[in-house]
Amino acid sequence: QVQLVESGGGLVQAGGSLRLSCAASGLKYYQVGWFRQAPGQEREFVAAISRGGGNTAYEDSLQGRFTISRENAKNTTYLQMNSMIPEDTAVYYCAARVASGVPARTRGLYNNWGQGTQVTVDS
Repeated sequence: QVQLVESGGGLVQAGGSLRLSCAASGLKYYQVGWFRQAPGQEREFVAAISRGGGNTAYEDSLQGRFTISRENAKNTTYLQMNSMIPEDTAVYYCAARVASGVPARTRGLYNNWGQGTQVTVDS
């Protein structure tokens, strides 16, 4: 049974940092994507990483502030978020798909999802 569990969300002041974690079980050789959804908005792509960790992709406006990484020995993927702004407030979801190659940016290509973790940035 596939399970993805996010953790690390919470309340942070503008300019601060948070690191989200996504612990996976029941999967091998998978890509991981992070997405976020603010109230009343579509779920949007944040970042993705290949199964080996050597290839990453970012939403253009977030690159430089957010960093995705993974520790395959721990079946865990991370999203480091720095210099946070109120517009980063959203529920953050990790997603996984069994695939090789360039990590996918498209929400519909991921068939395994976590339950989400709330991130709130206070101005």
